[in-house]
Amino acid sequence: MQNPRKGAEAGKFSRHKENKGKKKNKEREERETRRRERGGKKMKAEKGRSVEERYTQWKSLVPVLYDWLANHNLVWPSLSCRWGPQLEQATYKNRQRLYLSEQTDGSVPNTLVIANCEVVKPRVAAAEHISQFNEEARSPFVKKYKTIIHPGEVNRIRELPQNSKIVATHTDSPDVLIWDLEAQPNRHAVLGATDSRPDLILTGHQDDAEFALAMCPTEPFVLSGGKDKSVVLWSIHDQISTLAMEPGPTKSPGSTGTSTKHASKGSGNNDKHVDGPVIGPRGIYQGHEDTVEDVQFCPSSAQEFCSVGDDSCLILWDARAGVTPAVKVEKAHNADLHCVDWNPHDVNLILTGSADNTVHMFDRRNLTSGGIGSPVHKFEGHSAAVLCVQWSPDTSSVFGSSAEDGILNIWDHEKIGKKQDAAGSRAANAPPGLFFQHAGHRDKVVDFHWNTSDPWTIVSVSDDCESTNGGGTLQIWRMIDLIYRPAEEVLAELDKFKSHILACDKN
Repeated sequence: MQNPRKGAEAGKFSRHKENKGKKKNKEREERETRRRERGGKKMKAEKGRSVEERYTQWKSLVPVLYDWLANHNLVWPSLSCRWGPQLEQATYKNRQRLYLSEQTDGSVPNTLVIANCEVVKPRVAAAEHISQFNEEARSPFVKKYKTIIHPGEVNRIRELPQNSKIVATHTDSPDVLIWDLEAQPNRHAVLGATDSRPDLILTGHQDDAEFALAMCPTEPFVLSGGKDKSVVLWSIHDQISTLAMEPGPTKSPGSTGTSTKHASKGSGNNDKHVDGPVIGPRGIYQGHEDTVEDVQFCPSSAQEFCSVGDDSCLILWDARAGVTPAVKVEKAHNADLHCVDWNPHDVNLILTGSADNTVHMFDRRNLTSGGIGSPVHKFEGHSAAVLCVQWSPDTSSVFGSSAEDGILNIWDHEKIGKKQDAAGSRAANAPPGLFFQHAGHRDKVVDFHWNTSDPWTIVSVSDDCESTNGGGTLQIWRMIDLIYRPAEEVLAELDKFKSHILACDKN
C-alpha cells in the first residue's frame, strides 16, 4: 500500500515542477519577446542607416545626374501630386499649376491644394545650386495659390485631360468628387471650418472607393473602382459644359443643372454628408473578386478601359459589349495589383505594378498563356511593393515606376536585349531596361506625374510618416539630357569639348 505522505510529497513535487516549468516557459517567452523587439529595432536602425547612406550618396550626385531639381518639404503628407495647366512662359522658366493635398491628423482640416510652380527651363539651372537645398525647408519654386477644404482625406487626384482645371478626387467614401478649381473660392483651413462644396458628386459605389480613379483623354468620362469590387463609369459631359459656359467670378460652386442632394456616407473616417449636385453612373462593371485598386482608360477609346485589384487580376472592359469583362487575366502577378497604365502611343501595351515588387508589361493581343497572365516582360528593379506606374507622354517606350522602397525608376523597354555600347551605358548589375533611378526620397513614393507641358520633367511625392514621423517630400526634377538622348547626339556634343578635356588631362 502506498504511503499517503509520500504520495502527497510526490504530488507537491509534481506541482512544484509544473509551476517551475511554467515559470521557465514564461521567462523564455519574455526573453524571446525582448530579443524580437531588439532585433526589430536593430533592423529598423539598419534600414534607417542604409536609407540615409543611399540618400547621402544620391545628393552628392545631383549636380551630375540632374538638369534641375527642387525639393519641397510638406508639413502634412500628400498621397497624390498632379500637374495642372501651364500659365505662363518666360525666358528662363515657366509657371504652371500643381495639385497636391494635405492629409492631416484632424487638428486642422484636410485640404486640396492648388500651387503655382516655377519650372526652370532645360540647361538653365547651375549644377552647384540644384544640390544646395535644405530638406526641412519649402522650395521657393512652389507657392500655395489656393486651398480647398476637402470633405475627408484626399487619397487620389486626377485631372480632366481636356480641361486640367477640373479634377476628380477620391476620399474614404463611396463617392467621387469633381472640382472646378478656378471657380472654387480660396479657403482658410482652420479647425471647425466648413467643407468646400464640390461642383459635382458622382455616386454609384456601394462601398468605399479610395484609390482607383481615372479621367478619359478623349471624352469627359470618369472611371472609379472600390471595395465593392466594381468598376463604375460616369459621363460628366453636360455638367462640364455648364461649368465651362458660366463665368468664373459670378459662379457659385456646384451650380449646375443637376439637383442638389446629399452624397453617400462612407464607411471609413469620412462619416459626414457632402452636399452638392449628384449624378449617377453610366455603367457598373462586375468581374473582380476583391478590391479594385486602379483603373485606366484606353487612350484611343472612351468605351474601353482596364482595371486591376487585390484578386491579382487585370481586366479589360468594353462598355459597348456590356458590363462583364471583355478579357480577364488571372494571376497577372503573384500578389495584389496596385496600379495600371495604358500606353498613350501604343494602345497594345499595358503596365501593371504589384505588391510582388515587379512591373509587368502586357500586350493586349496576347495577354494569357495557359489561362494565366503572360507578360511581354517583367521589370524587377524594386525591393518593395510597386505603388505607381506611368508611361512617358513624350517617348513611347519609356515609363516610370515608384514603390515603397523610396525609389522612382525610369525604364525603356526598347533597351531590353540590345547590345550595350563600348562605354557600357547600363551598369553590369542593373535590371534590363532600367536606365535611371531617382533616389531623392527617403520613404515610400506614393505618386508621381510626368509633365506633358515640359518633357522629361517629373513631380514625385513621398509619404514620410514612417521615416520622420510626419509630413512628406515633394520633388520636381529633370534628369540631365545626356542620359536619355541618342548616343550619337551625346557623343557629337561631347566631341566639341574633347580637346579641352584632353588638355585638362595633360595638366
